[in-house]
Amino acid sequence: MPQAQTLDPQNTLYLDLKDGRVVIRLRPDIAPNHVERIKKLTRAGFYDGQIFHRVIDGFMAQTGDPTGTGMGGSDEPDLAGEFTATPFKRGTLGMARAASPNSANSQFFIMFADGDWLNRQYTVWGEVVEGMEFVDKIAKGEPPANPDKIIKMTVAADAG
Repeated sequence: MPQAQTLDPQNTLYLDLKDGRVVIRLRPDIAPNHVERIKKLTRAGFYDGQIFHRVIDGFMAQTGDPTGTGMGGSDEPDLAGEFTATPFKRGTLGMARAASPNSANSQFFIMFADGDWLNRQYTVWGEVVEGMEFVDKIAKGEPPANPDKIIKMTVAADAG
């Protein structure tokens, strides 16, 4: 895994959870439009306080819906898929979407384990480089009875 100190602060996110900070390396090299959207929404405070509404043990934790139902998104237009051969593995971040491949908006998920069946079907836009043990502690359920939430999400370059 890349070391946090060698990461580009403009392409690094801090995801603060109840158990600690998760450091995420953004991948503008493979998903420039999705990375731009995530950074724009992060800088607007969109993700702060949002719950993890769908958390499947051994699969992934999903968040980014202001309604907490899995049906909501931001006021921004949906994004066209940026599908690549980059594999979905433990710690990968991908964009959630509806049936249409061009329906990603604000919801995303963090993989608990490898998920090769998602390859080339969903957009990979980042990877956890530190703090995966905190992701593992996110409350499970669809929806969880007592869901965890994002305390704060910050672009590293903006962190004072």
